[in-house]
Formats: sequence, structure tokens, C-alpha cells
Amino acid sequence: MSGTRFADVKQYMLGLQDRICAALEEVDGGACFREERFEGPGGTLARPRVLEEGDAIEKSAVHFTHSAGERLPPAATDRRPELAGAPFEAVAVSLIVHPRNPYAPTSHMNVRFFEGRPADAESIWWIGGGFDLTPFYGFAEDCVHWHRSARDACAPLGPDAYPRFKKWCDEYFTLGHRGEARGIGGIFFDDLDGPDFATCFDFLKSVGDAYLEAYLPILRRRKDTPYGARERDFQLWRRGRYAEFNLAIDRGTKYGLQSGRRVESVLASLPPLVRWRYDWQPEPDSPEARLVDDFLAPRDWLASGD
Repeated sequence: MSGTRFADVKQYMLGLQDRICAALEEVDGGACFREERFEGPGGTLARPRVLEEGDAIEKSAVHFTHSAGERLPPAATDRRPELAGAPFEAVAVSLIVHPRNPYAPTSHMNVRFFEGRPADAESIWWIGGGFDLTPFYGFAEDCVHWHRSARDACAPLGPDAYPRFKKWCDEYFTLGHRGEARGIGGIFFDDLDGPDFATCFDFLKSVGDAYLEAYLPILRRRKDTPYGARERDFQLWRRGRYAEFNLAIDRGTKYGLQSGRRVESVLASLPPLVRWRYDWQPEPDSPEARLVDDFLAPRDWLASGD
């Protein structure tokens, strides 16, 4: 993998972080992202940005990271044993948005590029990423719009990509110990290195660019919906599920901690407020119960909308 190609991906990621932060600040209408910079050898850079206590956005973290190391951590080499002990370089943008309004869903997106350099072998590279949506109150029109955007983002890889990556997303973002999905999914992919770099890079950019098109119309539609203590209480309870997934299951969290990244940055995706209740369940047939009953089970949202 040439340095020029890596530089091209890095430049795209830096611009993507800028565009997403500017768009989220505009939607919030008041709060701004706070940026930190941590520069390292070889041009490596961590540029975490966090927005807190906005009018519409209670917390958002949008991080750019260019990292390098002498060996990949187990969270990466468990799936690619041929890279055990190999030096690596990686660049990524990862983000989370936790809106204040319970009717506005949480969203997550990341895009990443890895390059490993085994001794006496050619460099091995791949891309990964995706985006998923975690509503607290379900709206079919939001789910359809989200999945249409996900389908369109997969266009560079052809018509078979969306169903494959949707299934991967449904299977990955699941709390297996509860038998429950985290949200309504989207797309997820990893270790993608074919058919060639140009196609993979086009796809990576398509996913990164599609995030705002997928999420901003939903956030704008829901951020001013009237709500009360009941909805807020349910939102905080469901956020507990989100925290469970990030701390117990998410490979990105494990990778960040194992690779020695700054803990505050790794855990910035956690929601600002969470509520746990012992064995609490929503009332049957309530709006809260319908989230699990009608929305969280994997389904073909494009068939619902088209």
C-alpha cells in the first residue's frame, strides 16, 4: 500500500470529521464541539471532538484517529492471525450522537482503514465501518429512510452489498445475553479488501458521506417533539442497553483499550446519563413496549417502505 493512498484516505477522514461536526453544530443551534489534539511520531494524530449539553444534542463525540504501532492488539488479530506481531497503521473516524429528546434516536457511525506490514510479506490492508440507528420510540418512516440511505451508500459495491452488510449489522449489534437487538440496524462491514483499493475507497467515502443524509432529516424531525418525565425515564433506561453493548461486546471499544489509546477518548461514546432498574419491563401494548415488539426484531425495512 503506497503512502499516497494512505494519505488520500487520511485527508478524506479529516474532512469528513470537519463536515459532520459543522452539520451537527448547525442542527443543535448553540453548542460547539471542543477539540483536543494529540500528535505522535510519524505524523500520527488523535483529534477527539466532543459536544456536550446542547439544546438538541445532549452529547456527541466525533473522533479522528491516525494511529500506528509495532503489533496489532488481539481485538484485531483474533480475526487475522497472519498479522500477529506485525506493525500497523490505521486511520478512522468514529462518532456517536445522543440527542436530548427521547423521540430522537441515537446514531453511530465509523469508517476505518487498516494496513498491517508482516515481516517478509506484502502489506495487508482492509476497510471497515458502517452506521446504525438506536431509537427509543419507533417511527416506521425514520426506519425506512435510514435503510434507504444505507442501501444507496452500498451502490459502489453493487446490489448484493446492502443485504449482506445489513445482515452483518443485525447480527453484530445484538446483546446476545439478552436476545435483543441494540437498535434497528443499518450496515456493518469489516476486513473488506476487494475487488481493489479504488472500489473500496469509493465505498468507504460513500458510507461516510451518507451518514449525514441518513441521520439529519430524522434528528430535525424529532428534536422538538414534546415529551415528559415518562419518555425521559424510558430513554435513560434504554441507554443502559447501549452502555451494556459498548462495554461488554463492542470490538471497537476492546481494540481502543488494548491498543493503549486514551481511555477518555475510547469511552466517549457512552451516553451522558443512564438509568438501570432491576428487572423492569414496560407495560404491555404501551409505546415503550412497542419498541421491542415492533421495531427491534430484524426486518426488511425497504419492503415496508417500497
